[in-house]
Amino acid sequence: MQTKPSIIPADASLPSLANVKADETMLGHFLDWLGKLAVNLVVAALILAVTFWLAGLAARFMRRTLARVHRNAPDPTLESFSASLARYAVIAVGLVAVLQQLGVQATSIIAVLGAASLAIGLALQGALSNVAAGVMILLFRPYRVGDVIETSTRNGTVKSLDLLFTEIATPDNVKVMIPNSKVFGDVILNYSTHRNRRADVLFKVPLKTDLMMVLKRLRERAESDPRIRKDPAVMIEVTDLSEVYAQAAIRAWTSAADFGPVKTDLMLAAHLLAEDPARVDLPPPRPTKAKDPSPAMPGEGEHHHLLSLIKPRRGRKSGPGKTQSPPKAG
Repeated sequence: MQTKPSIIPADASLPSLANVKADETMLGHFLDWLGKLAVNLVVAALILAVTFWLAGLAARFMRRTLARVHRNAPDPTLESFSASLARYAVIAVGLVAVLQQLGVQATSIIAVLGAASLAIGLALQGALSNVAAGVMILLFRPYRVGDVIETSTRNGTVKSLDLLFTEIATPDNVKVMIPNSKVFGDVILNYSTHRNRRADVLFKVPLKTDLMMVLKRLRERAESDPRIRKDPAVMIEVTDLSEVYAQAAIRAWTSAADFGPVKTDLMLAAHLLAEDPARVDLPPPRPTKAKDPSPAMPGEGEHHHLLSLIKPRRGRKSGPGKTQSPPKAG
């Protein structure tokens, strides 16, 4: 009886049972690790989605809170800065949670972030100081956009304010970018904060001229100027005497918008009267540039219209050509 030839060679060695069990064990561990990785990836994706949702929620919360605090004077710059700060803070915490979910130790993350922040801080020391100064300016508000300020280097009108620079326009309309650290770290003169300012004019009167007549004529000129406030009253005083001349000063309160023209007119009038106290050809006062400082009454103007908050009821509107029907007798 003939036997069929075997496909497996006679000298071939078959794998042992121990090797087969080891391969099955490794495959099982790999499948378990793959399953845990899939679960961690799903959980990390959920954490990341929740993080971005919470970041948007925190940004909207900051905007609404600041809008309620500054309801009468909205501040878009502060609102956008605070919203972005809250958003990035939540995203940073969420990314740390995602990395920790994927198996990265929190201590390693903190060490890497600390080293990176130290290196970035040393490289961008000047820029970070400008950012810190910009935050302080946003908080304390030594000036706002549109104010006329003077720093140690420049003076002009503030055109924009961001986290790094303050842009001002000089009186001759030159754009100047000043780092926030230089502005905040020095003396700031804000000429637009107060509505009224005092114009002080010093002038000299020769001793041969009638000093009392000069002071009287100058007071009359100042009191007849509609741009000069009556309260506080105009003050004139003699500040110095010498063998040649007497030095006097006139101090008058006016609006901030009229400060320059009023001071110029007073200086010109004092100079002309010091030469001839009897002259009558003094230049007339220029028209005022200041707005009416009186408060708006309810119902006047486009803003602060309190009566528009009260909506009339139906059936009680009356307009031109319409008359209200008399009430029915009961």
